[in-house]
Amino acid sequence: MSDFAGTNRRSRRFGALAFSMTLGLLLAPAQAQQQSTEPHDHSQHVAPKEDHSGHAMPPDHSGHQPPAGAKKKAAPAKAKTPAKHSGHPASHGVMQHASPGKQPPHGEHGAGAHADHGGMKGFLGPYSMSREGSGTSWVPDTTPHEGIHGKIGDWSTMWHGYANLIYDHQGGPRGGDKTFVNGMIMGMAQRPLGDGTLGVRAMLSPDPFMGKSGYPLLLASGETADGQRHLIDRQHPHDLFMELAGIYSRNLSATSSVFVYAGLPGEPALGPPAFMHRTSGVDNPEAPITHHWLDSTHITFGVVTAGLILDKWKMEASAFRGREPDQHRYDIEAPKLDSFSARLSWNPIRELSMQVSWGRLNSPEQLAPAVDEDRVTASAIYTQPFGADNLWSTTAAWGRKILRPGATLDGYMLESAVVLKKNYTLFARAERVAETELHEDVPALDGRILMVNRLSLGGIYDFYRTDHVKLGIGGLVSKYALPGELKPLYGSDPTSAMVFMRLKVI
Repeated sequence: MSDFAGTNRRSRRFGALAFSMTLGLLLAPAQAQQQSTEPHDHSQHVAPKEDHSGHAMPPDHSGHQPPAGAKKKAAPAKAKTPAKHSGHPASHGVMQHASPGKQPPHGEHGAGAHADHGGMKGFLGPYSMSREGSGTSWVPDTTPHEGIHGKIGDWSTMWHGYANLIYDHQGGPRGGDKTFVNGMIMGMAQRPLGDGTLGVRAMLSPDPFMGKSGYPLLLASGETADGQRHLIDRQHPHDLFMELAGIYSRNLSATSSVFVYAGLPGEPALGPPAFMHRTSGVDNPEAPITHHWLDSTHITFGVVTAGLILDKWKMEASAFRGREPDQHRYDIEAPKLDSFSARLSWNPIRELSMQVSWGRLNSPEQLAPAVDEDRVTASAIYTQPFGADNLWSTTAAWGRKILRPGATLDGYMLESAVVLKKNYTLFARAERVAETELHEDVPALDGRILMVNRLSLGGIYDFYRTDHVKLGIGGLVSKYALPGELKPLYGSDPTSAMVFMRLKVI
């Protein structure tokens, strides 16, 4: 035991050191940005083109790649740039909501209602990076993509993140209290490479510092704290390293591309974007209880994805490690490619993104190694700017776990958020899940499938704001609807609540 304790202490020290060093590296783009005083300093050696109105367009090497086979010399002033890339001048500004009258036509790709991305394009194809969520997933083109942009040589860079300081009270006999910090920090960079684009991404989380057992969260289940028992009514901490991934994409035309994504860890093509990357869910500090039905594979130790983009459609397939992360949250686990998934995504209009996906997960649960899982998901995300500096986003999702051998379990989620005047956020999440783990320690209920329901309502007021940071306070309340068999375990009314302070990079 002493050797294990010593190893655990060393892994914690290593994790803290790695987190600090990576945080410093991710802050480098902000320092590089401070050295630039002119809006187009990052255009380097290529003269900017102009659109029909004479406004400067970003140089080709800063993100808007010409179609394959096109000449790389700067086009004359009268040359037409592809309509789907126009209107995104380069700058170091922050994503801002624009008034409806300034939105581009629905046919255009890109941020449209928001400012540019500092010369960055989509990592996967010829569109604005505002379309890209976690891993290789898509979100609506109207999604704000907040962050600080910079330029280091030929690399366009961006970093963003947030941290919540939370006091958590979960009611009833199976509840508890805890103060903790959760969040994430993410840095990304891209540059031209041959006829394509090379990109790298790193994402880290402070979750491991809250302890192996995570935080109290009624009706949550999944993973383990000690390798012997499931975490029940608690949300597991995410690993220190949430993503370390590389991407290469090559344009086939002005609206199509092929790409390869590899991560250790990374996220396979399975499910909707992870909850901390959905505009409808990022402001809610609670993890969804449908997490292991929809997006739990967002941290996978070993994944390779290949995909094809044809305008508004994306088809992709992944090989990845099916086993969920273990209880050691500071390390990088050995990669495997023993599981498979496929996903079809469609953005029919700028405000809407939909996906369906299927995966075969090999032995996902450490405590049930003989059980495999088929997972099927479908989701739709709608994000609509309205008025002046207002935004509404909603996600509806369904996930099915087919255990082999075992039961078939469904999970449903509807979440929504409204941001008003950039400083006031209201959010809600309703979930319904078929559970077998919550009552696995009650012999009389062993093997029963019971439906549980949760509704959370809350909000945030950002009382301090600068060009790149905002600080706010918030709270939420959660209510539950439980079957009669579970009320002796949870009490008749196990109301829960959180109060928190949030720091967010914008």
